[in-house]
Amino acid sequence: MKIYFMGVCGTAMGNAALLARAAGHEVLGADAGVYPPMSNVLADAGITVHEGYDPERLKKLAPDLVVIGNAMSRGHPEIEWLLDTRELLFTSLPAMLHEFVLKGRRNLVVCGTHGKTTTTSLTAFLLRENGRDPGYLIGGVPHDPPTGSHLGAAADPFVIEGDEYDSAFFDKRSKFIHYAPHIAVLNNLEFDHADIFRDLADVQRTFSHLTRIVPRNGFIVMNGDDENLRALGPLPWTRVVSVGTGKENDLQIVDFAETATTALASASAEAGFRLVWRGTTWGEVRWSQPGLFNARNAAMAACAAGLALAVEKVERAVPARSERVGDDTLHLPNLPDLLQLDALARFRGVKRRQEVLAATPRLTIIEDFGHHPTALAETLRSFRARFPGATLTAVFEPRSNTARTKALQAGFALALALADEVYLGAVNRAEKLAADERFDADAVVRQLGAQKVRAHAFADNQALLAKLSADALASSERSRVVVFFTNGSFDGIIPKFTAAAKSA
Repeated sequence: MKIYFMGVCGTAMGNAALLARAAGHEVLGADAGVYPPMSNVLADAGITVHEGYDPERLKKLAPDLVVIGNAMSRGHPEIEWLLDTRELLFTSLPAMLHEFVLKGRRNLVVCGTHGKTTTTSLTAFLLRENGRDPGYLIGGVPHDPPTGSHLGAAADPFVIEGDEYDSAFFDKRSKFIHYAPHIAVLNNLEFDHADIFRDLADVQRTFSHLTRIVPRNGFIVMNGDDENLRALGPLPWTRVVSVGTGKENDLQIVDFAETATTALASASAEAGFRLVWRGTTWGEVRWSQPGLFNARNAAMAACAAGLALAVEKVERAVPARSERVGDDTLHLPNLPDLLQLDALARFRGVKRRQEVLAATPRLTIIEDFGHHPTALAETLRSFRARFPGATLTAVFEPRSNTARTKALQAGFALALALADEVYLGAVNRAEKLAADERFDADAVVRQLGAQKVRAHAFADNQALLAKLSADALASSERSRVVVFFTNGSFDGIIPKFTAAAKSA
């Protein structure tokens, strides 16, 4: 089949195109401004990428199917031509993945407000390190495994990041509904995507829909510490395995500790924890990933990967524990016998997830994809423990469709108060929001100031860069950790600041 991807240079679209190519289809696509690294990866795979969008060109190419990403909407020239003429079949990216990649596979779908990319990477990495050849699709750029997508062996699981965002302008269902989970990982659940969901209950509703399509011989791997997930209620139609810090969980995270360092140049300091499977130690982990949140990501990934390997050995048995729902309960094989955890010590993480860009005895620069208050707070707490005595500087760009509004503003103010100083960047596309709907950076500055946190707001990110450079690079005060939080480019100021710091 000849498949055309609209917006093919995006991370998700590009990796999906690579999977379709690996599955034997003829693949081509277009994007507005063809850009690396994805354009280079696609070219190496023999995929033709056209610059810009042209309905006449699309007509001449005559693909059997057009895949439309959820960033595309009405008014797009090729979409309008498709709708006017109905000459070509079109579908959403998640629907294409279901039809051409996931159908017939044992799919492991990783979901949650936070940590999806890292947990997906960890799950695929652990399966590979334990001798399997899983397929996977990761919504970011991992260091481990070595690529963002891989078709894998048909007999092995397929691990995919399950986003709750909508599928396309014509399909408002969450993407993960298309992914036919055999194992669904529910890492956490909070209100986000205010442009899609009305409130927390609305987000819970779509997660509930996901749980309804997990088969009775499948699993839900649940964060047992998350109240918003527990509020989904009993899920008696499938098997639920809980993961968390509490003793009531099937897999428990215990003895978490993060190594403090006074030398910023050793920014790869370790964290450690133990995983206990139903009362028996599975393994002790020492690795370079920061924070309890990453330990939880690892625990969720280990549990899901272990269950994927154990699936043929799982049986239903007589009830043994009162919290189980219905007349039967889980009788699980011993997961430590099936999955080794040693490889976690070698896991290098994902680009733009607490990624250290520069580290000297006086200054460490870190980039993080964080764009939700909880993600910012957990990262800042981790760095406070990891870098005691250093000035902790948070630089935040209100960019996502939710962060740029007032929906989570109070939460951002609380999270950013964990830093010593804060630089707030320009609100992305501020002109498209009414003043009473827009993230109010000046109000956040006032709130932070009342808590003795030095804070600055900027309407221009280049002005932010100038002020930050003057404050951080020319200062002779104590050592400093600068953390950039953004889910976008931050108008290019991050590499500029990093280059200036390295040459200072």
